[in-house]
Amino acid sequence: MFVSGIVALTLSPMMSSLLLQPAGRQKPALERHIERQIGRLSTWYGALLDRTLAVRGAVLLVGVVVLVAVGVFFSGLRHELAPAEDQGGLNIITRAPKYAAASYTVPYLAPLDELLDSMPEYQSSYIHIGGSRGENQMYGGVILKHWSERERSSADIQREIQALGSKLEGVTFTAIQRAPLPGTSGGLPVQMVLRSADPMPTLFQTAEIAKTAIADSSMFAFVQNQLAYDSTQAHISIDRARANEMGITMQAIADTLAVLVGDNYVNRFNFYERSYEVIPQVRDADRMTPEDIGRLHVKTATGALVPLSTVATITLRPQINQLTQFGQMNSVTLEAVPAPGVTMGEALAFLESLPLPAGTTVDWLGESRQFVQEGNRLLISFGFALIVIFLVLAAQFESLRDPLVILVTVPLAICGALAPLWLGYATLNIYTQIGLITLIGLISKHGILMVTFANQIQHSENLNRIEAIRKAAVVRMRPILMTTAAMVTGLIPLVFASGPGSASHFSIGIVVVTGMLVGTLFTLFVLPTIYTFIAKDHRASAASSRERELALPESFA
Repeated sequence: MFVSGIVALTLSPMMSSLLLQPAGRQKPALERHIERQIGRLSTWYGALLDRTLAVRGAVLLVGVVVLVAVGVFFSGLRHELAPAEDQGGLNIITRAPKYAAASYTVPYLAPLDELLDSMPEYQSSYIHIGGSRGENQMYGGVILKHWSERERSSADIQREIQALGSKLEGVTFTAIQRAPLPGTSGGLPVQMVLRSADPMPTLFQTAEIAKTAIADSSMFAFVQNQLAYDSTQAHISIDRARANEMGITMQAIADTLAVLVGDNYVNRFNFYERSYEVIPQVRDADRMTPEDIGRLHVKTATGALVPLSTVATITLRPQINQLTQFGQMNSVTLEAVPAPGVTMGEALAFLESLPLPAGTTVDWLGESRQFVQEGNRLLISFGFALIVIFLVLAAQFESLRDPLVILVTVPLAICGALAPLWLGYATLNIYTQIGLITLIGLISKHGILMVTFANQIQHSENLNRIEAIRKAAVVRMRPILMTTAAMVTGLIPLVFASGPGSASHFSIGIVVVTGMLVGTLFTLFVLPTIYTFIAKDHRASAASSRERELALPESFA
């Protein structure tokens, strides 16, 4: 826009002086044909405009109905941060029970490998086991072939992989689309955090009730509770009297367990210029059950070795897998993947409607937190855009009434832009919001063309507002239609885009194209009617200017 302004002020006048031809020259046949068609269109438009100006009350009623429709359309829109894009790959997240090691989780990859190998769209994949969250978790991805080499989208392949994951027992398995925007903290798309001062067992029960309601809603393809009692803890009860009789101290028992089943290292050794910890432990196979721990030997005061089961009773109890806090309160995180066709706004609206006990509050993480914090700022941006444009126009026209005439077509154009969103062709997301903000400036330009010329006609030809706007509208019809045609034509490729980024391209294109078409229609018929009611009468200022010129002495005239 900045470069366009420079070109309009400098290069355009110079090119006009070189390219414009005298009025009496013989025009080419094509140019004469175009001029005849535009002349017929101007005549038809002028006659139709006369009819609308004759029923200005009905035109105002139509405008009011359209303004009401804006509110209806906006309330029925589906909201999300950004549309799901086919990014040529999927993410795979798998979680096994807390006690599981890599040897437990790796066998579950075999069914996934078989499914991927059978897909013609499959190119390659990767899996990372363990990491900061423990060896019971796997994170990986599936890379698909180029968009031109496959018929199915990543969403179709996601549903097939997720169907396999729902059949696996012993692990939680889910396939998710890659985040459409950067800046998320990872994990599943929807992450609802339940916070409470209740103890963790009570909060766990609350989360399980919410999880059941989410699973039964059919709005989510997958849901899991990060908090689980899937870890076991061995409780060792010592028979102190018997241990005392045998000369076994508590220190001897603690040292034995710390060395044989603990995770402490006693030294380091160097191997090929790398330092490794020396961790003495019995083999995994020899410490899997309470009976295995009971067969560990403890040294008595006489130096004899006796099994630990002689003086101890070992039992296993369920243990929570993690103790988490959020905002200095006990917390549980429920992760979910919306079902195909369910937007982030619909998913979060359902989760916020879940009944929760008193004292339990809700917060968000990941993509859902980004949506809550950044996805609903359209009204603020829209309001500031209108304020800035109004102030600039008020300074330019030296009036507070003319800018209102220009901006009255903005909400009418917004109605046309929201119509395809309301019909389900797209959602209200960051891209459609950009399109709506862009539409404000584009439609305002139409009003500026018409109102500026009408004011000049009032001032120079001493016509009233109805006659001035009628003449200005007919003359300005051509540049208004040319601007709309150029903008719509330039955005047609976005509307019919395919392949990478097509969802975001379509979101911007459909909003601006429909908004420009509908907004231009209202500019040509509704704006002249509004002008006749509230525009400033410039004949008075023109008359006063002429009176001042007549009052000047002849030497100054």
